[in-house]
Amino acid sequence: MAPLTASGLRVQGALRVPGDKSISHRALIFSALATGTSRVRGILPSADVTSSAGALRALGVDVPPLSDSLEITGVGLRGLSAPITDLDCGNSGTSARLLAGVVAGSGVTARFVGDESLSRRPMRRVQTPLEAMGARVETNAQGGLPMVVHGGGELHDIEWNNDTSSAQVKSCILLAALCGGVEATVREPTRSRDHTERMLAALGAEVWVNDGAVAFLGARALAPLDLDVPGDPSSAAFFAALAALASDGEILLRDVCINETRTGFLTALADMGASVTIEDKALRSGEWIATLRIGSGPSLRGVEITADTIPTLIDELPLLACLAAYADGETRVTGAAELRVKESDRISAVVGNLRALGATAEELPDGFVIVGSRPTLRGHVVTHGDHRLAMAFGILSALPGNAITIDDPDCVSVSYPGFWDDLRRVVR
Repeated sequence: MAPLTASGLRVQGALRVPGDKSISHRALIFSALATGTSRVRGILPSADVTSSAGALRALGVDVPPLSDSLEITGVGLRGLSAPITDLDCGNSGTSARLLAGVVAGSGVTARFVGDESLSRRPMRRVQTPLEAMGARVETNAQGGLPMVVHGGGELHDIEWNNDTSSAQVKSCILLAALCGGVEATVREPTRSRDHTERMLAALGAEVWVNDGAVAFLGARALAPLDLDVPGDPSSAAFFAALAALASDGEILLRDVCINETRTGFLTALADMGASVTIEDKALRSGEWIATLRIGSGPSLRGVEITADTIPTLIDELPLLACLAAYADGETRVTGAAELRVKESDRISAVVGNLRALGATAEELPDGFVIVGSRPTLRGHVVTHGDHRLAMAFGILSALPGNAITIDDPDCVSVSYPGFWDDLRRVVR
């Protein structure tokens, strides 16, 4: 059987994708809560991170306009000011959920709002543990935004089972404990992203971690940050997938974060038959980074992704579905119901768009099945304003013979403002 690769596509080039979005949010928050002046380089100047910066300004922190090199003087763990305006989180669930923990542990009250998409996303998953700690939280009738978090009360220690393995929920609890001066232990069935606990430990907090739990045991103050934000592995994944689909060439992706809680897509890509090489691995500012050299293998093949690995590639699953259309055999993803409450219902949206374009795809309650057929894809993609969908189908639009239009290409500004320019740069 002929390999299911995108014959005729040639790629070549080296990219340094933008700074990691998850780390950028946390860098701003911890700089705001530190004692002293933090220096952060390479922060992601995207719409989501801008939302966190704006919310922190409303809380009294002097955050300068986002640029490649920032200096932020922190206000300390209890130095936030009561905001006179709503905290507008835009499309950023990370901003809303992490800052809810900060406010709950502080001496202020704040009302969180967001755009239409964010307002539909579930906030009870942070409301419930915060209330269990003694905070008072009000969400709308559907458990979403607007959300009012009343800080200033006495919080108490908590042990919480994080059933969704959500890094945002875990971070919310840890931040509430940090600002509230209490202890917290969070257990989860599968280890979620650990940037919060890494950064806490680096700044002098007492943190204990194993594969099943993280415990925050206290911090009198946080030291200021001195951080180079590594490249975002979720952004790098799009170009890794493009190189895997090519019939000729390779792409180098420099200074990418390869934190082990974020590398599930690279593992899946190698399992599918792509050439994945990790070079120049180094530990910087508490995070492992490396150069990724990605090229096509002799053929791509379908893979199975199950619940135990979902947290390590949750943001890349729409891209995996698109890649699977060109892989020999069946790709099956289960245990990913969380995709239904992202910026869009990503299961329904990715399957619906693939089928509309001519691929073979089936929706499951908690995932999808894609049967590779090397299709010629033609039609219009409805992104629902979801940046991950726009970029995933943007990769497919670069394949020779495909004729794909995307309804809202500008929504990529949420995480990767220069995506379309970088895509044009590496396609030959």
